[in-house]
Amino acid sequence: MKEFIRFINTVRYLKFKQIIYRIYYRFHKIQPYTKPVPNLRYMLVDWNAPSFNEPATLDGKTFTFLGETVKLDNDWNSPDYSKLWLYNLHYQDDLNAIGAEERHDLCKHLVDRWVAFNPPLIGNGWEPYCISLRVVNWVKWLSHLDPNEIKFEWIDSLASQVDALEQQIEYQILGNHLFANAKALVFAGVFFGGQQGKDWLLKGTKLLEEELMEQFLDDGGHYELSPMYHAILLWDIADLIFLEQSVDITELQQKSTLLKQRFISGLQWLQSMVHPDQDLSFFNDATLGIAPTLSNLTNYADHLLLKIPPITSATQCHVKLLATSGYALIDWPGNHRLIADVACVGPDYQPGHAHADTLSCELSLFSQRVFVNSGISQYGKDAERHRQRSTAAHNTLLVDCTNSSEVWAGFRVARRAKPNGISVKQLEDSCILKAYHDGYYRLPGGVIHHRQWLAKALSLSITDELTGRYNEAVVYWHIHPEIEIVLLDNTSLELILPQGQIVRIYISGANVEVHEGVWHPQFGQSVVNSKLVLKLSGYLLKTKIEWNSN
Repeated sequence: MKEFIRFINTVRYLKFKQIIYRIYYRFHKIQPYTKPVPNLRYMLVDWNAPSFNEPATLDGKTFTFLGETVKLDNDWNSPDYSKLWLYNLHYQDDLNAIGAEERHDLCKHLVDRWVAFNPPLIGNGWEPYCISLRVVNWVKWLSHLDPNEIKFEWIDSLASQVDALEQQIEYQILGNHLFANAKALVFAGVFFGGQQGKDWLLKGTKLLEEELMEQFLDDGGHYELSPMYHAILLWDIADLIFLEQSVDITELQQKSTLLKQRFISGLQWLQSMVHPDQDLSFFNDATLGIAPTLSNLTNYADHLLLKIPPITSATQCHVKLLATSGYALIDWPGNHRLIADVACVGPDYQPGHAHADTLSCELSLFSQRVFVNSGISQYGKDAERHRQRSTAAHNTLLVDCTNSSEVWAGFRVARRAKPNGISVKQLEDSCILKAYHDGYYRLPGGVIHHRQWLAKALSLSITDELTGRYNEAVVYWHIHPEIEIVLLDNTSLELILPQGQIVRIYISGANVEVHEGVWHPQFGQSVVNSKLVLKLSGYLLKTKIEWNSN
């Protein structure tokens, strides 16, 4: 009964369209491609946009994805490897990875092997998201080749893949998957001519416009609220802008202004969601090494001749609220930044990449990450995936060992925390951010978690307050693994940063315990770190962080 209730609390948020397509695809059998292979337009020539992916193979036999190196035989769907590892194999990002032009024969070999060992409609490679990414990679790569060099088997396979994608567009999932489907149809429609190519182009551009309007919020953020996926989709948009600039196709030209607007506002949003080290913050599903960096995207903007408004350096502590996405940041002079999550878990109908991290925050001081959410090292449905999505893996408060949002399976959320009372106040010598959430109100004690961040010139005070009744409440502060912790007594400590700076932390309302933790800076990586465990003695806890100016 408990599992049934959880299922109902998950499904009730879905769009009717998602439910219908989920049922339809369960019974629908994809039909093989039987039409004549379309002619090529020959309009896209020598794709020369920037790349950010490092090559995964240098010999076509040994591949490294997600920190795991495998010598591949001919089985592209081996159960010995994780589903996500196999997906990366099927994306064929190597065709456009950094330096791919110097590996021409290897790229041809990779395409030949994929065609030879992945017959139509069999295996992971024929799932729609895999098809979407691979179609774009193939179209970019084929644009470099002399027409006489292009094999019929490649074109025949490519047309079959696009047709299979069209039969299983991911309306049941939506989000970044549907955007990738739209992008692939657009690239296929530019590459292929005739009525088939035109149909793919029209379907792709129509879907693209709909998703650009729905998925990107007024403050520039992507609605799944993952900085990692946000950066991935910005790269997709940049690719589409470059495609529009490279070919003379009216349907794309009509989308040019919208694409550029979404890219510029999205890049500005990302500028707010990176640490002073210029890399991503870890909210929801986010880690390093998967998405393009801010620098990668800024370089692409320069390549596209897009002007991005410059970032203004803070002259005093300053608070900013990204109102529609629900994140907030406080900046200080000296490369200090706090990023706080006062957001919903994501769109109600697509919280697949959400974590139970409401009111969590990350803090950098002197350009060094100090408080870090734990990140992700894997996908799947096991206990480790559940732990990485849990409240306890984030810098926030846990009540009665219950996640603030009911994350379950690999990408599901049932009952979820709703932030309220969000306010920011900028004063002459300080700034304040406040919010509360109701994620624990479903517990017998009807608990509400309030959090306030008060920033001054050289300090940050974080106050957690509970209303309602509870048995146990714990605040976690996960510390970056490069930082040394020195306990002064049971309510105060020092953090010694790698460059020697000292940060002092004073606790009121709990004793300090230091436990071993784990931080996941990339997929396939788990690094031992320390975490502060603060068990509340009452209903109010204050964490005060102080540092010197140098």
